[in-house]
Amino acid sequence: MENYELFSQETQAIVYGFQRNAIQRMLDFDFVCKRDTPSVAAIIRPSQLGAIGYHKVFWGGKEIVIPIYRQLSLAMKNHPNADVVVNFSSFRSAFPTSKEALESDTIRTVAVIAEGVPERQSRELIRLANAKGKMIIGPATVGGMKAGAFKIGNTAGTIENIVLSKLYRPGSVGLVSKSGGMSNELNFMIAENSDGIYEGVAIGGDRYAGSTLIDHLLRYEANPKIKMMVCLGEVGGTGELEVAEAVKDGRIKKPVVMWCIGTAAKLLPSGLQFGHAGAMAGTDRETADFKNKYLAEAGVIVPETYDELGAKIKETFEALKAEGKIDPIDEFEPPKLPMDYAQASRLGIVRRPTDVVCTISDERGDVPMFAGVGLDTIVRDNKSIGYTIGLLWFKKELPQYAQDYIEMVVKLTADHGPAVSGAHNAIITARAGRDLMSSLSSGILTIGPRFGGAISDAAKYIKEAVDKGMKPIDFVDYMKNAVGINIPGIGHRIKSVQNPDVRVTLLKEFVFKHFEKHPHLDFSLEVEKITTAKRNNLILNVDGCIGICFLDLLLNLGLTDDEIQDVIDSELLNGLFVLGRSIGMMGHIFDQKRQRAALYRQPWDEILFAD
Repeated sequence: MENYELFSQETQAIVYGFQRNAIQRMLDFDFVCKRDTPSVAAIIRPSQLGAIGYHKVFWGGKEIVIPIYRQLSLAMKNHPNADVVVNFSSFRSAFPTSKEALESDTIRTVAVIAEGVPERQSRELIRLANAKGKMIIGPATVGGMKAGAFKIGNTAGTIENIVLSKLYRPGSVGLVSKSGGMSNELNFMIAENSDGIYEGVAIGGDRYAGSTLIDHLLRYEANPKIKMMVCLGEVGGTGELEVAEAVKDGRIKKPVVMWCIGTAAKLLPSGLQFGHAGAMAGTDRETADFKNKYLAEAGVIVPETYDELGAKIKETFEALKAEGKIDPIDEFEPPKLPMDYAQASRLGIVRRPTDVVCTISDERGDVPMFAGVGLDTIVRDNKSIGYTIGLLWFKKELPQYAQDYIEMVVKLTADHGPAVSGAHNAIITARAGRDLMSSLSSGILTIGPRFGGAISDAAKYIKEAVDKGMKPIDFVDYMKNAVGINIPGIGHRIKSVQNPDVRVTLLKEFVFKHFEKHPHLDFSLEVEKITTAKRNNLILNVDGCIGICFLDLLLNLGLTDDEIQDVIDSELLNGLFVLGRSIGMMGHIFDQKRQRAALYRQPWDEILFAD
């Protein structure tokens, strides 16, 4: 994309702030413009629970989801093609969030919607943007848009106004205005008196705007698709005089139709502010009357009054058309946007929202897709179970060592004999004549903190200890005195220091060989030295080792702290145990059914009947 173009039909934005209406309006604009992809790549919501969530929106008549992130950094990492941030942060937090966006490698344009950003902070953002060669629109702006391509937030108003102003396809006019509200009126005025807007920007009404009128007019001058320009200034500041100088010295050669609002200010008390922070004349040169006169003398097309602005636009456009300088417009009938539910319900026309969001698989096509990978590809390429779990559990292709670790865990947890509670319950239920699903469910329902479920708890507490920088001895005391429970993942009824669990040995060997870093396992082994000094069977058991090593796996995969916490909270770790142990439980069920085993009854000599 050329430097003079801010946006295109491929432009995507990250919206900072959960602004439902603005987001939907952007997507509705995309739809009537016949865009192939949504212009909103992601949403930032600092109050979001967990690293990533999802927001349902309409894309024409169907629903899609847009990811919601708690942190801008993760959104920019996951959506490197998004080069615009639409910042709906309040004036109190607009500075740090905009600064983070400007300092990134991927963001080119930041629209700061908030009004009242402290001037010192605005100036610092402007210095940063200039140093990085980036563009700021705002503060105190409604935004901007490129007709037929992309719009910021609530720019151009409702979809009805957009269609009336023919903003669904590009025209030949470049518009820049200080006022966002007036820019909506100008969109329609320009459409009525020419072939419409090509691009329009409202720079915002604060005293220190991130970009100026002249910045955008010079871009329009360089853009061969823009044939004329319309500019709306106002009382206060001297930015309009820079436009006059650019016309006089020849930097701007295309026709500029311009008006400065606020000519009535001379009838009012001095020092009165007109809405915007910058709309107040401190000297004669800042008055609307002076600027309009100065612009006209410089060669800018200035009407006698604002009421004549539309006529001047038409006159200028028709002259360009007569000279053969206006390219034919590719006009089309924009797609009809379905009504929203509330309105359609009143009229008896409804588009029904979905009930469930699925982000991991899609079976609607000819081939089921797992995280975007066709099932036929998985089978033909002989991909592993670990690879498939990566797609369905993590929504990504895991590296080979991660696939191997997952498969190893499944094998190690597949069975531990008929005596453990899960297998035992499955056997008893099968012998009671129940079906496979009931018998398996009985066994799975036994999984909990004392059996299998220690995987998640071990990971939870060890992660907390490592994150807080605890020493192993302090962690042991913390679990005993503050938490008041035995350390999950430590201890075994049969295995001990002298009789080690071979499954734990295999896991440790794998991690030390394949993981670049393993701080959680290292910490746990130091804890084990302390616990086994008290009793030799207080070893790191297989459940604990699986969970703790899985933390190190996630760390090596490059997941953020929030993403790792999401994994723990979602009980994915227990899922590994359930997946593996179900293999053995089903084996025991099949074994009992093959034997035609009778109903099980606990022998009396295994029960103490106490008074």
